[in-house]
Amino acid sequence: MKKHLFFFIFMISFIANGQQKITLTFDNLSKTDIIKKIEEQSTYRFFYIENWFKETTLHSGIYKDVKLEELLNDIFDNSLINYFIYSNTKVILTQNSVIHNNFSNLVWQEEENFNIVEKVKETTPIFYNEVVKDKSSKIGVVRIGKESENATEKSYILKGFAKNETTGEPIPNLVVLVDDKNLSAVTNNEGFYSIKLPVGANTIEASSLGFTSLKKVFVIYNNGNYNFLMTESSVLLDELIIESNRDKNINDPVTGVSTINMQNIKNIPLILGERDILRVAISLPGIKKAGEGAAGFNVRGGKEDQNLILLDNAVLYNPSHFFGIFSGINPFTSGDLDVYKGSIPPEFGGRLSSVFDIKTKEADFNDFNGQAAIGPITSNLSFQIPVIQNKASLIVGGRGTYSNWILRQLDDENLRNSTASFYDTNLKYTHKFNDENTLEVAGYYSYDSFNVTRDSVQTYSNRFQSLKYNHKFNEKNSGDLIFANSEYKFNLKFDENAVNDFELAYRIVETELKLKMKYDLNKQHKIEYGISNKLFNVSPGNITPKGNQSIVNEFNSPEERGLESALFLSDNFKVDKKLQLNLGIRVSMFTALGPSSQNIYDPNFPRSENSITAVREFDNNEVITTYGGPEIRTSLRYSLTPTLSFKTGFNSTYQYIHTLSNNTTASPVDTWRLSNINIKPQQANQVSAGFFKNINGNEYELSLESYYKTSKNILDYKVGASLLLNDNIEADVLQGNGKAYGVEFLLKKNKGKLNGWVGYSYSRSFIQLDSEFSEERVNAGNFFPANFDKPHDLNIIANYRITKRYSFSANFSYQTGRPVTYPIGSFVINGEERVLYSDRNKFRIPDYYRLDVGFNVEGNHKLKKPGHSFWNISVYNVLGRNNPYSVFFVTEAGEIKAYKSSIFAFPVPTITYNIRF
Repeated sequence: MKKHLFFFIFMISFIANGQQKITLTFDNLSKTDIIKKIEEQSTYRFFYIENWFKETTLHSGIYKDVKLEELLNDIFDNSLINYFIYSNTKVILTQNSVIHNNFSNLVWQEEENFNIVEKVKETTPIFYNEVVKDKSSKIGVVRIGKESENATEKSYILKGFAKNETTGEPIPNLVVLVDDKNLSAVTNNEGFYSIKLPVGANTIEASSLGFTSLKKVFVIYNNGNYNFLMTESSVLLDELIIESNRDKNINDPVTGVSTINMQNIKNIPLILGERDILRVAISLPGIKKAGEGAAGFNVRGGKEDQNLILLDNAVLYNPSHFFGIFSGINPFTSGDLDVYKGSIPPEFGGRLSSVFDIKTKEADFNDFNGQAAIGPITSNLSFQIPVIQNKASLIVGGRGTYSNWILRQLDDENLRNSTASFYDTNLKYTHKFNDENTLEVAGYYSYDSFNVTRDSVQTYSNRFQSLKYNHKFNEKNSGDLIFANSEYKFNLKFDENAVNDFELAYRIVETELKLKMKYDLNKQHKIEYGISNKLFNVSPGNITPKGNQSIVNEFNSPEERGLESALFLSDNFKVDKKLQLNLGIRVSMFTALGPSSQNIYDPNFPRSENSITAVREFDNNEVITTYGGPEIRTSLRYSLTPTLSFKTGFNSTYQYIHTLSNNTTASPVDTWRLSNINIKPQQANQVSAGFFKNINGNEYELSLESYYKTSKNILDYKVGASLLLNDNIEADVLQGNGKAYGVEFLLKKNKGKLNGWVGYSYSRSFIQLDSEFSEERVNAGNFFPANFDKPHDLNIIANYRITKRYSFSANFSYQTGRPVTYPIGSFVINGEERVLYSDRNKFRIPDYYRLDVGFNVEGNHKLKKPGHSFWNISVYNVLGRNNPYSVFFVTEAGEIKAYKSSIFAFPVPTITYNIRF
């Protein structure tokens, strides 16, 4: 037996050593042309499929008396082609795979019967042809790398992105599933996936809701990249008002988070036809406004200044127009809004109550399109421009009001001479250099001008520019480098007479640099970490005389500067299928910087000009004082059943910047001030818990959540305080403790002809201003309701789709009246009558309720149309409810009289036309 074996090996070796030598010269020839030349000048014959050589690479070379292997190794290098020389005359070409003729991989056993046993290495050649049952069932083949006889790897990594074939936008939560091998991967928010595949053929199916599934066979012999280009399915889905990933509400461990999509709120009737993503947010439980037309938000018992409003990673200090009646966010350019009111991610800091994280949507990378709207007060226009096909795009939008023109047409002279106008514009440029590097550049500017009396004109503006550079280091590591610069300023011009005319200005600038990293350690741990730095520059105010005859003295409040720095770390830890934790910490520090003059007060007396004992001077960039500490951000989710989960979380926060206001609601002329020696940073701790349930396949979402929050160093004011242009501001403000608690209920219907939600919350918010000095004590040092304490809050949002083109919408809102301080008597001192007021916020204004209705008409749904139209006919406050915005008191003929002011005390009909092209 051994003799036959050795003879067989000897013959194989003889044939191999007896191969023909090749002499060949060629210039700029394709692989197939070179193969034909070899066949012409030798006895070799090649066997292959011509479709394998679709590449256009040309080759040149001079070969003299070389073995065929040397020539073939050169021309097939960096290609998918392998070869096998058989019987010294036949050359068999293969794609990817290798035909083996290596006896060193065999183990010989001499037994009664001769056996050949292969080693552990499995290198079975793979010949995979595309099988076509019919034209619609073709499965494509993707070949990654080619097999090598010396390869030892058993598996390789395939990675890439899933993108919308039409728009080029990334597709998150797309499932990449390997048939019959129990292997899968899911794309992240950027559409990135990574999966480890065994050597050879793998049948992979990519699928996602709203897209046609894609199936391909991957023949893999090396690490490689492949991008799935997915086609949107033509299935018409029922409209959702608030969009979220399926079961995200029960599976996400983060508590108190809501996501709103701008495209899904077009049917909600809103004031004067303006689609407003922030107004939709306040219809959710736990988010309120102090009154109709009031700027700012109150989230879970927090003040207006305790909310971080972000647009493309930059801060908007005043995200509203015209006293809060209109939002400063353009509806045509906005994408998603994430509202964090419970467990705030550690990457965000500087505010106690919430984060409103708004993203401008990414423009179309392939086709130019636009959107326009014409309403009774405003018009809007936006464009999506593909700058470089599949690589760079620009979205730009602008909105303005023609209310001044309308006022000029009125008969009332006072209204005809008044002004009320605004405009805003924003843009976002996205450039995808490759699959690993993306740049986003965004900008925004808004301007408001109004006067309610002839003698004064108020203006205010926001602007920002931001930059985000995303880099993916590998399938596990990625990072964002973010730069943002924001500015808010207001100006008040008084023009009553030449003697007292003046101009007053205020300005705050914030500059941030942040690095945020992501590390997918494994399936159990998703880690985020980073560092951020914010530089504040505040001009607290300056007043200058207006005109040569003005006797107003020029005055400039000293500027304030501060640096807020933070390190943050979080771990999304999936313990098992039922338990998931989100563990996070943020360590922040604030440094007040000079130049500055800081008053030192005698602690034995109330703060006033008379109790100043010294004034400390600080040079430029000298450290005045520092504050800071750890901020814990933790939450967990426990799945009681596949459709029911329990969540709880703890959240601690620092806030180093404050607003100064003695108004009952937020105002454009409220000023922001930094913490210093005499004004301490605000702090808060919140614990929350709740149950979250999905019913009937996510047709209904149900949640019940409660919270309890304590805070300290909350800023308030003394009676009669002067907060503007006050260098000794700490003597006119108070800092105290706060507490808030509540229960929030939300029922949403996501599917069917009738959809919408019902949100209800019972919540209380209190503040305590106590001191050993009576001058610094309010309501005897006891807790009293905050200005925005409104226990009952009910919102019902409903949309009924009559047909695919016609729908009916309605909103109903009810709130308890907010607290107010009433005069309860009068007394006479030295012959002068004085008013005696109640304890602060002891009474309440009347309750608020409002009903809005709307009818929506969409154009026909033909695809080949120059434009798609949408009509909204709505009536705001259809019941004509005279809801009080505020209650105030005046003395007339020795008698105190109460009056209430309302913003919209009558029904407001609106017709708005929208078109997409």
